[in-house]
Order: sequence, then structure tokens, then C-alpha cells
Amino acid sequence: MARENFTIFSTCPQSRDVSSDAYAHSVAEVARWSERAGCEGMLVYTDNGIADPWLVSQLILNATERLAPLVAVQPAYMHPYSVAKMVSTLAYLHGRRLYLNMLAGGFRNDLLALNDPTPHDERYERTVEYTRIVTRLLAGETVTHNGRYYTVDKLSLAPPLPQALQPGVLISGSSPAGLKAAHEIGATPVKYPKRAHEEPDQQNEEQGAGIRVGVVTRPTSAAAWEVAHERFPEDRKGQIAHTLAMKVSDSHWHRQLSTMAGEEGESDEQDPYWLWPFENYSTFCPYLVGSYERVAAELERYVMLGYGCFILDIPPSEEELRHIGAVFDRTRAAVS
Repeated sequence: MARENFTIFSTCPQSRDVSSDAYAHSVAEVARWSERAGCEGMLVYTDNGIADPWLVSQLILNATERLAPLVAVQPAYMHPYSVAKMVSTLAYLHGRRLYLNMLAGGFRNDLLALNDPTPHDERYERTVEYTRIVTRLLAGETVTHNGRYYTVDKLSLAPPLPQALQPGVLISGSSPAGLKAAHEIGATPVKYPKRAHEEPDQQNEEQGAGIRVGVVTRPTSAAAWEVAHERFPEDRKGQIAHTLAMKVSDSHWHRQLSTMAGEEGESDEQDPYWLWPFENYSTFCPYLVGSYERVAAELERYVMLGYGCFILDIPPSEEELRHIGAVFDRTRAAVS
């Protein structure tokens, strides 16, 4: 993949604490913003407390012409055949491609509520087996499989999925188990990054690997930081929630970012890498904050390390996506 041809996803709003009418409108609106901004697709989360991502993805498909939902797939929720059936049916109805964000974990309390105490690394093994069944069905195979977690016999899929609409597959690659799973199923491993100068070179291992990162940028650094501090003020309740979540989480990335946040002092506005929104439980990814030139330079470092996929945070406005687009335009020009 040429370095300049990196892929950008936005993220869908979440339904928690939002009325149904307002939420449906917001999903469609953000989808249209994302499409106009040139995003390839939009990540749709899943957990026990929000709307089903497959039904939300229908809102996205109805509101746009080409934007691809990146649907979070939780193996604890449905059989792999159901996932393949969803993909092929949506392709049949809309003539559109999807991406699959294969999950191995989730909030620990969500999994326990579903009577799923499977340890962290074993969940990745289960996701590998699950994903192989899904992708074989979507490729048109008749699948017989007798595995550790799933058994199917002469299983086939209808309606068939056209080759041109085969889904892209992503998976968390923050832990060794996640990276191993990505290798085994040919998925794009996505992580929550450290600062670019602290990241290993991915060129010989994971060409096209991805990162999940928020961006606040303006023509000047001072303007960007003013917006960032206004959008993410201190939230004591959020800090307590973050601390409690860290105590019960077995997530590799959650522990990693929490440790990094604990080691940081006051924010340095010369350094674009910012964990304050994560510390206040406002979001789950680090942010890059600064002028167009400074943030573009940091993104260029990630691209040169081999990261070809960027999943942005939920955009608060179309204007914000235009500012982010200006940064990625500079990044693309620099690496081309």
C-alpha cells in the first residue's frame, strides 16, 4: 500500500442518554459529514448499554452514498453465521461494502453479565476461529468446522456476497495476543498509539496497521488548545469512573494508556500528544492537539512508521472534520 493512500474512519455517535429521534438524526448527520470529508467509513461501537451496531449501520447506509460502516462484532452476542448473513444481506439490499471490527473483549462487566468469563488471550483465540468461519462463508465456501469454540457442518451462505463487496477486517492489536490474532486472520491490527517517536517501526511487520486517535487542530496552536480545553474540561466524576474502570479492566490498551497518563505532568502545549480526555473518561483514545503543521508532522511520523489506517473520535461538528481534513491533506502531501 502506498504511504499516501492511508484510510480514515470517523466514529459514530453513541446512543447512551440520547432520545431515539435525536440519535437517529445525529447518526445520519455525522455520516453525511464524514462522507463529505472524504472518510472511507465510520466505526460503529457495540456494548451492552448502547443500540445494536447492525441496525445503526442501516441508518448510515440510508443516509449516505458510499460511506462504509465499520461494524464492531462481539462474538459473545451472535453466532458467526449471523454476522456473515448480516454482511451479505446488507450488501444485497444496498450494494455496499462494510468493514468488520472484530472484538475479543469489551467491558468486563458486560462479558460477566453474559456469563462469559473467558480469559483475555483465549478470547483472541476464539475470535480467530469465529472470524475464519465468517470470512470463509463470505468467500462463498461451504464450511465444515469442528473447533474448540464453534462447530458447523456443510454450512453455506445466501444471498452470496459479490467479490467486490468483501469486507475489510480490523482487530485490536495493542496486545501480543491481538497482534498474533491479526496475523492469523489477515486483519488490520489497530492500537491506541503512544507518541510517534515511542512507537516501533511497523514497515516490516504490519504494513497498513491502524491507530485510534482524536484530533483537535486549527491554523495556530493557541487556537487549537483553546478549543481542546473548552471541549474537554476537568470532570471529577469522569476521573473517578476512569479509575474504577481501570481496576476491573483486563484490557492491555487501557492499562497502557492509564500508566502513561499517570506518568504525565501538566500538559505541554508544544507536545501535541494529549491524554487528558482519556483521564477524564470523556473518550477512550489519545488526542493530537496543535496547529495544522504540528499535528500534520506528528501524523506523518505515524504514516512513515507504517500506520495506514486512522480511526478518529466522534466528530462534534462538520467544521471540525474540515479542520482535520486540512491536516490530513498536509500529511498526504508530505508523504507522497
